[in-house]
Amino acid sequence: MRRLLFLIFAALAIFPNPAEVCAQRFEKTEYAARRDKLMAQHSDGLIIIMGAAARTDYYRFFQNNNFMYLTGVAVPDAYLVIDPVRRESVLFATLTEYIVRDCGEPVELAADPTGYTGITMVKKPSEMEDFLKERQKTFKKFYTCFQPEELPRECSNEKLRTLNRTMVNNIWDGRMTREMQFVANLVNRFPGVGVEDCSNTIHELRIIKSPAEIELLREAGKIGVKAHLELMRSTRPGVTERELAALFEYTCRRLGAQDLAYNTIICTDINHTNVHYHIYDRTLADGDFLVVDAGPDLGYYDIDITITFPANGKFTPRQKEIYEASLAIHEAGLKVFRPGIDRAQAEKEIAEMLTAKGFDMNSSLMKALRAGFGHYVGMAVHDVGGSPKVLRPGMVIANEPYTYFADEKLGVRVENTILITETGCENLTPGLPRTVAEIEKFMKNR
Repeated sequence: MRRLLFLIFAALAIFPNPAEVCAQRFEKTEYAARRDKLMAQHSDGLIIIMGAAARTDYYRFFQNNNFMYLTGVAVPDAYLVIDPVRRESVLFATLTEYIVRDCGEPVELAADPTGYTGITMVKKPSEMEDFLKERQKTFKKFYTCFQPEELPRECSNEKLRTLNRTMVNNIWDGRMTREMQFVANLVNRFPGVGVEDCSNTIHELRIIKSPAEIELLREAGKIGVKAHLELMRSTRPGVTERELAALFEYTCRRLGAQDLAYNTIICTDINHTNVHYHIYDRTLADGDFLVVDAGPDLGYYDIDITITFPANGKFTPRQKEIYEASLAIHEAGLKVFRPGIDRAQAEKEIAEMLTAKGFDMNSSLMKALRAGFGHYVGMAVHDVGGSPKVLRPGMVIANEPYTYFADEKLGVRVENTILITETGCENLTPGLPRTVAEIEKFMKNR
């Protein structure tokens, strides 16, 4: 009984009340500023942003990222119309108390939607066509998003490639994406009005994070780190990958995350060659080397973390060799990444730094490890904008040197989520044991 009570109180110390976690919605002035920036880029046309459709299954409704970025409103079948001439934003949505509560929104959204959101007007979706006809007298151009919406665990560019392959360009399907069907409807219903894409403008806005976004990402980082520590504590030969994946998700949700940023990746043994493996079909054996890539979604913002460690808590000489090489590249990146540096210069400086430490950059191991910038991280784990060419303050990226050796059934990845600051960079996911000595000590005392 004393041991049980100790574990209960320890758990309470580890897991704070979710209500203490940073609020998931920003101030309404934050969303207004984003809409203002979008208006400044497209002042010659009416901007129409489509929200996510109601779900057809029993999963919780989540808003798509672009709509959430501009409104902070998570209700289904909504549209946002922005008039840059009148400086108005109009939300077309059904906001009954039942709907807003069913989506996890506060009742204030239904009781006082304009006051709660800061949006100029709120109308019913059935009123939007007449509204657009009236505004058509002013505008001969409509802007909307041509690129696919991002829903939980989705990334826009990857989704577009998949939809093109499986649907748009599939001779046995041939349907348009939801966004392109909306474009076709606008063209047909409003002849004489040009319809153009504003996806890239929104994506450019999303690349540079505001102070409020950065603070939310810091909170998400704390959740991700604690979840990884819990997973490490529970890892030993005989434990299944499924148990570890379930523990990671449980810990994230217990700490206030609304979802995972992506399916928890656990690569061991032959599955190291599948760098995004998430089937959880193995029981850990003595000598297994794990790559665990996982992160939470907190308030529509994602974190990307990868840890690599031995299941039995003790590195073999080969495991230590590949791990320390990956860690060295990762740590060099933290010293090199800064505003104004491009990919080629970053790779050059990292190579010089490692050479000075005695690494042979022409060895097969160092050539196999990827250095330089990773992908953007934000409202999607592979966030819009692809991968940066030149770093700027406010960018959030993954620092993720990795490789695998199929014939040895080994892989390695050391990854944190990194903020580019005015003078350098900040690790948004600190607190994990990273050196071989730290990992072995942690695993020994777990």
